[in-house]
Amino acid sequence: MKRVLGIILGGGAGTRLYPLTKLRAKPAVPLAGKYRLIDIPVSNCINSEILKIYVLTQFNSASLNRHITRGYSFPGISDGFVEVLAAQQTKENPGWFQGTADAVRQYLWLLKEWDVDEYLILSGDHLYRMDYSLFVQRHRETNADITLSVVPINEQRASSFGLMKIDHRGRVVDFSEKPEEDALKQMQVDTTTLGLTSEQAKASPYIASMGIYVFKKEVLNRLLEENPAQTDFGKEIIPSAAKDYNVQAYLFKDYWEDIGTIEAFYNANLALTRQPKPPFSFYHPKAPIYTRPRYLPPSKLLDCQVMESIIGEGCILKECRISHSVLGIRTRVEKDCVIEDSLLMGSDFSEPYGEDQSSDRGKIPLGIGAGTTIRRAIVDKNARIGSNVLIVNKDRIEEANRESEGFYIRSGIVVILKNATIANGTVI
Repeated sequence: MKRVLGIILGGGAGTRLYPLTKLRAKPAVPLAGKYRLIDIPVSNCINSEILKIYVLTQFNSASLNRHITRGYSFPGISDGFVEVLAAQQTKENPGWFQGTADAVRQYLWLLKEWDVDEYLILSGDHLYRMDYSLFVQRHRETNADITLSVVPINEQRASSFGLMKIDHRGRVVDFSEKPEEDALKQMQVDTTTLGLTSEQAKASPYIASMGIYVFKKEVLNRLLEENPAQTDFGKEIIPSAAKDYNVQAYLFKDYWEDIGTIEAFYNANLALTRQPKPPFSFYHPKAPIYTRPRYLPPSKLLDCQVMESIIGEGCILKECRISHSVLGIRTRVEKDCVIEDSLLMGSDFSEPYGEDQSSDRGKIPLGIGAGTTIRRAIVDKNARIGSNVLIVNKDRIEEANRESEGFYIRSGIVVILKNATIANGTVI
């Protein structure tokens, strides 16, 4: 895998994940109490022995830069690196990245300098564990110019994805973006060609792109240079290349989730608490998920009731009830609190007075104040939630912008903004 260069697409402004992307790039959004979204593709690369990795981004990249700089270094490996490439203005490209392909095109001059055979193009907002070496091996065995990683899906989900058809050799011959009715029926394929059993193929007769690609180096260079008006891989570059190039499909049969929306992000995080076996596990002994190392004390639980939950490091919980929730690093929860079906991202720092959160000191302290109830919510980092607060979406509102008051509502989920302060007694 030394002949493969990894390129992770950080995405645009992250509007579907707003307000979590208000102050950070999408790949820097916290995940599972201690990780960030970028840790998933970077860890998959490292576990696949792909150690040359670029991350392309253009919005709010300061925290992403800091996370990668502090989290990923390869001592003793001269050409191993994880590096952020932010959008920059040049004479040839005076504007922002216009799409996934344009982002790669604007840095093609740098990518060409590497003596590699393939470019591995990845997305920065998916949750999955994948051995990319098998993906690249399939690409080489079929002598493909481009290989797409695809997932089998059933008819109920198919119309929400970009679908493709393959022939008996696994070559992609047709594309359709979110087809419906008769157009959807025409996109059915025999997925036994890619390794499914006949029963599995009958249950999932469609294949959808994961937004993960392997290109031969010279093929990608040529496609980007010869088609300057095409700015997106999935909608333009690859469909137009299918006529003249060998475009193959590689079937991925494990858990994969696009967590690019607030609802999908919320559901994927809370699914990690599921018993007896969550759909995705961070406890895999041979393929760990890496992140920035922190030197935090263990969490302390003082007479608490905790059920089906994940608690990050450095937390202090006092006489509270936590159910089906994820609590991030340095979370503080005072007594008589109830946290249910919620994601609390924790804090970037601890208050100077440490474990004693009871002191008033003129402002509401970090964390969750005494007597507060939080249900079906996301509380972003460094939030200060006062005492006797109710965050329960009592009016069952689906969408709301209350930024001036410190929160949004997305798909019925209350999202407390990063650094927000919610006053004592507030009802949301």
